Amino acid sequence: MSAPVQLPPAPAVDDVTALVERVAHQVVAPRFRALAAGDVSEKGPGDLVTVVDTEAERALAAGLAELAPGVPVVGEEAASLDARVLDALDAPRTWVVDPIDGTRAFVEGEPDYAVMVALVEHGSAVAGWICLPEPGETYVAERGAGAWVSGRRLQPAAAHEPLVGGVATSYLPPAVRAHLDARAPALGPRITTSERLWAGKAYADLAAGRRDVCLWWRTQPWDHAAGAVLVRESGGVSRRLDGSDYLPGTAGTGLLVSRTAEVDTRVRAVLEPDALARDVVDRDATA
Repeated sequence: MSAPVQLPPAPAVDDVTALVERVAHQVVAPRFRALAAGDVSEKGPGDLVTVVDTEAERALAAGLAELAPGVPVVGEEAASLDARVLDALDAPRTWVVDPIDGTRAFVEGEPDYAVMVALVEHGSAVAGWICLPEPGETYVAERGAGAWVSGRRLQPAAAHEPLVGGVATSYLPPAVRAHLDARAPALGPRITTSERLWAGKAYADLAAGRRDVCLWWRTQPWDHAAGAVLVRESGGVSRRLDGSDYLPGTAGTGLLVSRTAEVDTRVRAVLEPDALARDVVDRDATA
């Protein structure tokens, strides 16, 4: 096997932070609760996109191109128009952009939307930025350098008792939903299910100690690459149902994200997600 391509130094973390915050506060936030008729459309049934999503993605892509010329950008909106954009995740270094995570929240005037960027190198997310404009928080993480929120370093903390967490029910196949409905109550009453588990806000909550665990079925890189770094650098883990680490360029479904390795072990003992993954594969193979 050949050695990975040696990469030049990445842009300074603070420079990317400044770009993300500038786009969040100058392009996105001014349109919050101020969308005009015709500003919102659907990419698919129930999957909203606004003119602000596309404007913010263009602004982020242009800014990242200035910071790191020649490095491809995988943006959610560009990929929704042409799936071949995802091929760039095979490059030695790639940016991943979610111009507005929680577009429906943004459209409906709920404050839990976010602007997210991740840097992926050789298939792994190595840096992530999550800006929450309404509370005025920016979460930043870099491999080996820790995780920070608005200049304050995040420290690992003990889990809540009982655990606090959420299961995103969107896109769950019926067999998966039945499995989780049967087992999740054993984790306690503070594990909730919701169609609206916005990734940016949820990852911020995990890193800051407000949540202990989250589970998603769909695992698009723009939703999870930045959060994977943030959680890892604040002491947590982001793993597929089979226990393998989350990699943005690897296709798959099902992702369990825990604030600590101990929580991950504890939740897996109850939910048995590896058995769930095998069960779904077996059902699909015999359908």
